[in-house]
Amino acid sequence: MKSYKTRGIVLHTVRYGEKSVVAYLLTDTLGRQTYMVGGVGGGKGRSNKMALLQPMFLLSIEGLCSPRGEMHRFREAVLAQPLQSMPFDVRKSTIAMFMSEVIYRLIKESEPNSPLFDFVWHSVEALDAIEEGVANFHLWFMVGLSRFLGFFPGNEYREGDWFDIREGQFVSLPPLHGIAMTQANAELFNRFIECDVSELGTIGLNRDRRVEFLNSMLVYFGYHLDAIHKVRSVEILREVF
Repeated sequence: MKSYKTRGIVLHTVRYGEKSVVAYLLTDTLGRQTYMVGGVGGGKGRSNKMALLQPMFLLSIEGLCSPRGEMHRFREAVLAQPLQSMPFDVRKSTIAMFMSEVIYRLIKESEPNSPLFDFVWHSVEALDAIEEGVANFHLWFMVGLSRFLGFFPGNEYREGDWFDIREGQFVSLPPLHGIAMTQANAELFNRFIECDVSELGTIGLNRDRRVEFLNSMLVYFGYHLDAIHKVRSVEILREVF
């Protein structure tokens, strides 16, 4: 088996038999990849391996590529950096679960995409570090992610605009086809576009307003990528935030 080194972000795991799991990762050099991880059936070794495979954990990997095109394996996998708060804060771990499921559902390509990988990697670092505005983080993440999925807004916002979901444009009048964000959601969309992650605490939203904007972003994503409708952790987000 040919070996290689890469960085990886844990997206999803599935039990495979009694002593193995299949792990799906987003990597910086190989895009999305699937790994067979053995030795997780019990005992101390299992605990150590499974502790690495939590949603959105950042790993440094020495991988083994099967010559027959089968699943990759780990020769070695370690935390690229310890996360200080995300695994222990229920709000942040809920957001991490949502982020991992969104990427798992929407990103299928096994080719490298450095801008996307860097955005996701740095988003995890930001979520771990952020102290103010945690409840807005998933909204900021979805807005930013749209840039790398090919349907980021194609023009600049002007006060009073609506947002045409079908055309991906801010517009001065509601489109006749009716697939649009309201003026309030369009304005909020623009605020998240312009907002640095360190400034999320300055966007004051109550739960109803946050859920309303999340729903509008799901409509936007769903118009372009139907797989967003399979993201189950959305309901947990609505409960927590």
